Amino acid sequence: MPPKRSTGPKASAAQSTLAFHGTTNRVTKPTTFPRSAKSHDKIDDILHASKPDPATTDIAPAEEEAAIIPPPALAEPTAPVKPAKQLDAEAAARKVSEARIKKYWAAKEKARLAPRAHQEELGLHEKVLREWDMCGVYGPAIGNSRLKRWNRANRLNLHPPIEVLAVLLMEQDEGNAGAQRAHVDELMTSRFVVEA
Repeated sequence: MPPKRSTGPKASAAQSTLAFHGTTNRVTKPTTFPRSAKSHDKIDDILHASKPDPATTDIAPAEEEAAIIPPPALAEPTAPVKPAKQLDAEAAARKVSEARIKKYWAAKEKARLAPRAHQEELGLHEKVLREWDMCGVYGPAIGNSRLKRWNRANRLNLHPPIEVLAVLLMEQDEGNAGAQRAHVDELMTSRFVVEA
């Protein structure tokens, strides 16, 4: 059954309709008005008053050149200085033992409802790092290296696990540069070729 039309007075529209057939619409947009002559006079007075008088400036050019100090010679570039908080975290991470990392991973596994699939062939370090990649609490994993992401989360007081930093530093010491890039990042930036 169709809805019943009311026979009462027609309610006024909240927004008026635009007419494009010759009538001009009223413009309600605020416009800026040109400045008055008085404001131009004030601006001119201020500009002329702020210019120094050439007769009063009697400094010799030699004195001006002596007043200019040449820039100091560039020193040798030094390594960027790390904040003390970052150095403390790295020192604490280097003290983390392999047993503590295993204990951390066992606690992560125990918290899961089902065992992980397709990770049997991965090592402990890679499992910890992939778990870190998938945890969105600490910021985006794509586009940032794992170490930069950990340091950012630490600066923002998100309390990232020290075990992850320990694994990252261990992988860095072993010379594994691929450990710094998230596995998800590799998947998202790879080019798949589909052959038909």
